[in-house]
Amino acid sequence: MNKELFEAINFLEKEKGINKSILIEALEAALISAYKKNFKSATNVRVDLNEEYGKMSVYAQKEIVEQVDDPQQQISIEEASQINPSYEVGDVVEIEVTPRDFGRIAAQAAKQVVTQRVREAERGIIFNEYIDREDDIMNGTVQRMDGRFIYVNLGKVEAKLPESECMPTETYQVHDRIKVYVTKVENTSKGPNIFVSRTHPGLLKRLFEMEVPEIYDGTVEVKSVAREAGDRSKISVYARDEEVDAVGSCVGQKGQRVQTIVDELKGEKIDIVEWSEDPIVYVSNALSPSKVVRVIVDEENKATTVVVPDYQLSLAIGKRGQNARLAAKLTGWKIDIKSETEARDEGLIVAGDVDKSKESIHYDDTSEYDESLEDLDEDLFK
Repeated sequence: MNKELFEAINFLEKEKGINKSILIEALEAALISAYKKNFKSATNVRVDLNEEYGKMSVYAQKEIVEQVDDPQQQISIEEASQINPSYEVGDVVEIEVTPRDFGRIAAQAAKQVVTQRVREAERGIIFNEYIDREDDIMNGTVQRMDGRFIYVNLGKVEAKLPESECMPTETYQVHDRIKVYVTKVENTSKGPNIFVSRTHPGLLKRLFEMEVPEIYDGTVEVKSVAREAGDRSKISVYARDEEVDAVGSCVGQKGQRVQTIVDELKGEKIDIVEWSEDPIVYVSNALSPSKVVRVIVDEENKATTVVVPDYQLSLAIGKRGQNARLAAKLTGWKIDIKSETEARDEGLIVAGDVDKSKESIHYDDTSEYDESLEDLDEDLFK
């Protein structure tokens, strides 16, 4: 049985990736506990597992004293000298006390220890594998659903997709294949707990990294993402090389690259704008598809007042303030939008003012903006 035990330990090290020394150490501790329990011994004992000879031995450890008060813990100097004349008072003598039926006890202990350690090791391996996937995209299959979560099979583990992290425009069926963004990986006593999202801005960023080689290799950099999942998103990009068209790279030939992402997000509209360190240019770009007459910057309060043509005021604000709200999230600047007439009345602009915006691209028609300003909540974007 002993040789079979060591063969099993070596197999587990190779197949499960469990360090053999950890298994042996745990097994020795379990055997000590089993010995004390089965033989009612309070003696300090040591278990030796000799892989070379396939042998397990139990040794009682006793302290050498001149007068024995506790026979289970102590041994007299006279008795110790019979074992080895060089022993002195205070030394510890090891005496083999291996029971005849210790193999049966060892088998029971080994089964419990190995089972427990295998489970712990497998949980650890899975956790280490998935902790590296935090803030990344993974492909999964919808496994089941309950009132709180949609459970997505990621291969070795089931991830939890909370209802709050589902896109409002999507419905899921068992066996549906979806891409999810890993937001958090927790290590628990029952194994890794993985949470994923379909609404996180990071999902959009990772999708662009997957579809746009220039982003993946660092030629084009994603600077910021603002997202209202299932409806509209804005993403700002930048290329240090002036000869590289950052926005065009994300669009792709005939819009194929961005369309792939739009399809993955079930028709979510995406504005791709060029990032600039100049807040005037950046805010102007971020308000795409609206044209901008002038941007007045308040550096101290990190706020801007943006003047747009009268006929594009509703376009700049967007449906329920969405365009302005996303632009503010994207740039990190507060944005107050005024029409050209209102700005002239307040003396904010004079004839000849023009916008400084650079390239930006908006994907979708603007029919949703053709609504009365009376339906807009201007507090949403201030």
